[in-house]
Amino acid sequence: MASGPSALRLKRLVNAPPAETFRMFTHPVALRDWLCDAAQVEPQKGGRLYLWWSSGAHATGAYTTFEPGKRLAIEWHHSREPEPARVRIAFAAKDGGTQVTLTHALGPGPKWRKVAPAAREAWESALEHLQSALETGIDLRIARLPRLGIFIDDFNAEIAARLGVPVDKGIRLAGVADGAGAQAAGLQKDDVIVKLGGKKVSDFASLGAALQDRQAGEVVPVLFYRGDRKMSAQMELSKRPQAEMPPLAELVDRVRKKYSEIDAGFAKLVEGVSEDEAGSRPSTDAWSVKDAIAHFILMERDTQSWFAQMANDREIGESLEFRPNVEARVRAVREVHPALDVLLDELMRSEQETVAMLSALPAEFVTRKHLYRRVTGWMLEVIPGHFTEEHLGLMQAAIQSARQK
Repeated sequence: MASGPSALRLKRLVNAPPAETFRMFTHPVALRDWLCDAAQVEPQKGGRLYLWWSSGAHATGAYTTFEPGKRLAIEWHHSREPEPARVRIAFAAKDGGTQVTLTHALGPGPKWRKVAPAAREAWESALEHLQSALETGIDLRIARLPRLGIFIDDFNAEIAARLGVPVDKGIRLAGVADGAGAQAAGLQKDDVIVKLGGKKVSDFASLGAALQDRQAGEVVPVLFYRGDRKMSAQMELSKRPQAEMPPLAELVDRVRKKYSEIDAGFAKLVEGVSEDEAGSRPSTDAWSVKDAIAHFILMERDTQSWFAQMANDREIGESLEFRPNVEARVRAVREVHPALDVLLDELMRSEQETVAMLSALPAEFVTRKHLYRRVTGWMLEVIPGHFTEEHLGLMQAAIQSARQK
């Protein structure tokens, strides 16, 4: 379809093969990583698709042309467009990458003229996000979310009086993150933010509203109290740190070392702990040490299953971190591995399996950066804090409770 008043035509050169670029338009996980917030697709000619955005917008349609690595045509019904349209995408090898050409047919009349600018802006932004997902694995929609770099503490009339602050509504700081915008602007512990970017801030919800439509890198005015002094500063909204994405061999080595630290932590935790103490629950809805170890075993098993789903290029479930919390699963592992030392042995074997599976991930999976970044983020950010930050204190409390009974 020729470009003209009744069509949007956009181009983007991406550093990825045509086949991989084509996949980003036809795979539900890939679509969620650059275009929408939820996706269901049937990747074949005549196959249906459904896309949804957290803004409430949605699009339905079907693939009317489906030539892998070459071209797509989609019968396009978008909730914010006046009538059905046609979206066509062509993929052509160029300069070692892919030239993506997207044509969105528009109808005549004032309704289409009204939505055309927003449609163009949305597709331009989406194609930029596509390029980032393919080339770096970074979802720009998340990377560009603004970050203040603050830690929030309680605030009420009593605390305000103690601090000498003449207002009792606002965001009181428990501290600021090193290197973030709040620190650079000079904010510090016990400051109370009352206005950000020209909008009043009285609680967490209003803080979110003040940040809505803002992007990382913007500079906004902030008004705050330090005691009874009303102060102002210009604050740059920080970028969110991105997970490291080391080469696979380095990732495997770092994960292996982290597991060794976790295992050493468990060994120290259970030193001198009896079977009864390890199996005692502080309350009916709180885990024992054995329950927690069973949970760790299930985490490893589900992590391996999650890796397998991605390596097989299948749909990826969104609730990995909650599956190992299912009470029936925890009890089942406890029953099959009743002794403390047996549970710990099973955990170490499960960790070794995860490391071995990481080592065996195929090269084509690692090149899919939007998937590989999920793996590195999980293994380098979530796993390290799983023992010390999430469970160590609770397990220590369970042991103490058992010894007091």
